[in-house]
This record gives sequence, structure tokens and C-alpha cells, in this order.
Amino acid sequence: MTEHTAVTDAADRRFAALPQRPGKIVAIHLSYASRADQRGRRPAAPSYFLKPSSSLAPSGDTVERPAGTELLAFEAEVALIIGTDARRVSIDEAWSHVGWVTASNDFGLYDLRANDKGSNVRSKGRDGYTPIGPRLIDARAVDPDGLRVRAWVNGELAQDDTTDGMIFPFAQLVADLSQHMTLERGDVILTGTPAGSSVVVPGDVVEVEVDAPHAPGAPSSGRLQTTVVQGEHGFDASVGSLPAVDDLQRAEAWGSREAAGLPAESGPGLTADLREKLERAPVAGLSQQLRKRGLNNVTIDGVRPLHPGKKLVGLARTLRFVPNREDLFDSHGGGYNAQKRAFDAVGDGEVLVIEARGEGGSGTLGDILAIRAHARGAAGIVTDGGVRDIDAVTAVGIPVYTAGAHPAVLGRRHVPWDADLTIACGGTTVQPGDILVGDADGVIVIPPALADEVVDAALEQEIEDGWIADQVAQGHPVEGLFPLTGEGKERYRAWRAEK
Repeated sequence: MTEHTAVTDAADRRFAALPQRPGKIVAIHLSYASRADQRGRRPAAPSYFLKPSSSLAPSGDTVERPAGTELLAFEAEVALIIGTDARRVSIDEAWSHVGWVTASNDFGLYDLRANDKGSNVRSKGRDGYTPIGPRLIDARAVDPDGLRVRAWVNGELAQDDTTDGMIFPFAQLVADLSQHMTLERGDVILTGTPAGSSVVVPGDVVEVEVDAPHAPGAPSSGRLQTTVVQGEHGFDASVGSLPAVDDLQRAEAWGSREAAGLPAESGPGLTADLREKLERAPVAGLSQQLRKRGLNNVTIDGVRPLHPGKKLVGLARTLRFVPNREDLFDSHGGGYNAQKRAFDAVGDGEVLVIEARGEGGSGTLGDILAIRAHARGAAGIVTDGGVRDIDAVTAVGIPVYTAGAHPAVLGRRHVPWDADLTIACGGTTVQPGDILVGDADGVIVIPPALADEVVDAALEQEIEDGWIADQVAQGHPVEGLFPLTGEGKERYRAWRAEK
């Protein structure tokens, strides 16, 4: 299986490092925990895309950044080369079908991602966008969990991780793919990249190495070297879509907003100015303004804060529990379930909103998950179910709104089902990206498109209410002041004009 036979067409340098021209190259979207944490999302199962074998290139070649583009990014990866055909193989036998491992660089052009919807056909399928080699490592000689992948840009270390940090082990990837297609000898599986991938520009030299530092002889692929060059050709709008970039693509290509030279956001999708105004506006006032605009069903009912003095402001991330059914809990309740994925994915300035159907007879989170959300910078948690270890959760300090305390675990009432979808919490519909604001009065849901208008009106109403309260305290009658009418309104307008 592991004998390295020469490529039939010796003149085709693209496949010189491989036993033969592969029939297919399968790549995984996200597989390293460090990369998933950087992206703020962790998948429950692996997902894939295909690359053409014409995208392969040997060590020492160049990779072209086309004219009119800016976001060419490198991704150091471990490449698996199939040694014997695999069809519907188990996880236990999957590794025996891998003949070799080596280094690869899964280059991608983020300028072309928009219209491919995850298929990466144009952004990653270009000629030269899959350098591989230069040497093969016998898969039988290494522990698949003990491989290391590193990348250098112009001699400086940019990526450094081990396969022990993968969400999905190699054997799972092979077994999973084999239940959908026959993996044939020579096929290549690109197994994902760790954190540290970023943008490179013409003149940069990228090197990737895969090795097994703890195996006898410390076998290595050697350094796979690629030089970035500027292309002369752009794209013809008459035959296809043109490159397009925005701040999201820049941040993902560079690895962070800071690395891309973009201003920091105060929580995803919330400007610092809007967040500051929402933190000053009372929920009661926001509710009044939404009601004036025809929105009456926007309060999350039946929940109370563990920290009444703390304000809650953030964008919604959602999690849904369904009623417990024993067979479904067996299939969905254990392992890396939807609940754990949601708490691992909630990001800076976001609020995790949990649909528990108002069922308080079971906990929907405890102190460990509260600590995880707090560590990820979440703005808070809202659940219309119960909370376990409520004293410990309160001590964590993150704002939490709940229907109450309950000592039971999920399996008594709930099955963690799915996340990041439209849910119902406390009788109110909540969508990912909605704005949540909470104080001692409760929690309200604000459609993002109305947020600026509503908060400005609520703050203005606060000023008016303050003036009215002061007038009543001075002995003026409520009539004409609450609500403002006639002479009272004229006096307020005159006072406001002086401010």
C-alpha cells in the first residue's frame, strides 16, 4: 500500500510528490478547535467541499493573486493520501486505508467567496491553489493524533498546532466520507487548518511543514514552499461575477478585525454609540416606544434577573430545547450536543437566548456553562427555563435572566436540539441578530432596523418624564402633566429649548 509509484506523466510537475494524479481532492471547512474558536462557531459534524486536481502544485512553484483582488490567504494543512480504496469503512479500520500524509497549503481568494455559498469553487479551485509535498510520510509510521503542522511567512512562524487539537480526528473524516463516496487510491483529503491563517501579498514566501516530532526518526514532509506573485489578468463581468469584498471577508481572511486594520466593534453588529444609548435607556421606555410603533409582543415574559442592578445589552444567539423523549435524548443529549455547541459559539457582546417552552422543571444551564459564556465575552444569558447551581451561576457575574432555580439536569424535561434559528422564549419570537435589552423590569426584543429610532425616542421620553416628575414633586397637579397636554406641554417645550 505504501509504495510510492511514479506519476505516469513525468513531465507534469503538479503531481510529482504524489503516487498518482488524484481522482478527487476533498477539503474540510472547520476541523481545528483553535480555528473554530477564532471564527466563533464550532460545527457539530464535519462538512466538506471539493477541489479540482488541476489546482495542485509542487513545492517551489508560485501562486497568483489575480489583478483586482486583495484577500489571498494561506492555510497550512495535513494532507491524507488514500492508499487503498475505502467504501463504508468503520472508524476503527479507516486509518488503515490512508497510505501517506504530507503538507499542503489550501490557498483561498476571499474576494470570490460571496457567490459560491461555501462551495469554494472559484475561491479555492484556481490553478496552483493546492501546493502539496514535497515528501510523503508513511502513514503506518506515525500516530494520527501526534502530527504537527506549521506555516512560516517570510521566515516567521504563523501557524503551529497538532492534530491532537482537532475537533474531528482523521479516522472520523475518512469513515464519514467513505459512507458517501468511494475513496480511491491517490485521492487527497485536506484536513483543515488551525488558527493563524492570514493574508499574503505578492512577494511573500509561504512554507508549510508536517512532521511527527515524537515518532521514531521524527519523519517530516520537508518544507513546502510557495511564492506569491501578482497576476496580470482580472475578470470579465460579461461571463461571471466580479470579485467583491466587505469588512466581514477582510476580518475572516486576515483572522481578526484588528489584523485587517478595521476598527473594533462594540459587540457584533452593535456600534459603540448605539450600545451606549441602549445601556442608558430603561426597558420600560423602550417598550413604550415599540408599542407606539405597533410592536406589543416583544417582551420575554416570566424571567427575572439574577443581577437586578446589571444592564443587559447584546445581539441574540439562540438555542432550542425540545420536550424530553428518551430515544431522542440518547441520540442528541450526550456528547458535543447543541447546548455545548451554543455555549462554545456565543461571542463577544452576544446574548444566548434559550427556548425551554417556559418549562421550569429542569435546569437549562449551570455554573460551568455560565463560566464558558462569560469567558467568551457574552453579554448575558436569557432562558425561560430553570437554572441549576443558581448561587454559583450568580457568582460568575454574567447577567442571567431565568424562570427560576431547579436542581434537575436537562434529561428530566429537555433535549438540546438546535441553535442559531428563530425560537420562542417567554412567549416572544427571537431571531439571531435581534437586539436584547434587559434591566430589573425584564427583557425586551428590539428589531435591529428600529433600534436607533426607538432608543433615541426612549431617551427623549426619559428627559420628559424626569421633568414631569420634578414638576409633580414641586406640587403641580398631575392633570396636564401626565400625559403632557396644553399649558404643561408648552412649559416643557420652553424648558427643553433652553437645554
